[in-house]
Amino acid sequence: MNLEKFWTLINDKLISWLESGVQLLPNMILALMILIFFTVLAKISSIWFSKAIKKAIKTEQVASLISSIFKVSIIAIGIFFALDIVKLSGAVMSLLAGAGIIGLAIGFAFQDMTENLIAGFVMGVRKPFMVGDIIRTKDCFGTVSKINLRNTLVENFYGQLSYIPNKILFKNELQNYTKLGKRRIEVPVGISYADDPEQAREVIVEAINKLDFVVNQKETDVYAESFGDSSINLLVWFWIDYPADPGFMVVRHQAICTISRVLADNDILIPFPIRTMDFNAKGSTTLSAQLSQE
Repeated sequence: MNLEKFWTLINDKLISWLESGVQLLPNMILALMILIFFTVLAKISSIWFSKAIKKAIKTEQVASLISSIFKVSIIAIGIFFALDIVKLSGAVMSLLAGAGIIGLAIGFAFQDMTENLIAGFVMGVRKPFMVGDIIRTKDCFGTVSKINLRNTLVENFYGQLSYIPNKILFKNELQNYTKLGKRRIEVPVGISYADDPEQAREVIVEAINKLDFVVNQKETDVYAESFGDSSINLLVWFWIDYPADPGFMVVRHQAICTISRVLADNDILIPFPIRTMDFNAKGSTTLSAQLSQE
């Protein structure tokens, strides 16, 4: 009797499930149609959305990420609608709660990766630099080779490829030498105390402005910077197009050669280090005079 009762309960339960399934069959068909509709809608709209984002942002990686998120969001909405139609709204809430917990756990576990992705996304929208730009950070100076969502590849001027996490570029100071298209060159030079800094300034400015690569010639100038141990220290300023030909190293080399030549032509001395021995607290007493007094 117990065995017959057991099978009877199983049979009744199976029949009730079958009846419920038959009753939900129209809902399941409708849910399937809705899911197919949202899948097609996501595919079509993501293509259009991707084109619009690429025109607005002009960054391939960021545009692809936003397009993928948009597509997945539409499909997820369709799944939630379909589950609600088949009366599985409780499962929907459980999925949302589980997704939140999983997302929180992943965020803590991959905190650095998440920071780099967010930084890469923000920089992709703000565009502080582009591929081909020359940038300088705290530890790297070179040309941007590739921009990813997690890191940026920079080819430095030693011929090495540096992988810089995007969060470092986002948080720290970044100099873009390509953005404005020009760069100021500074060349320090010292002249002897016997020469006139104003005369040195005039001849250097005139000579520098004769170089073909110098731009904004009205801003070419020479400033007295400080009094050195053996010289009056001057600072030569001039502007060039950058990046351009000739390159920075060639420009600086030609500028130094020009400054050296024009100072020599005008009998202005670039002195060697000099040490003067003086035997009087107020100065002007030579060794021979000191010995004669003794």
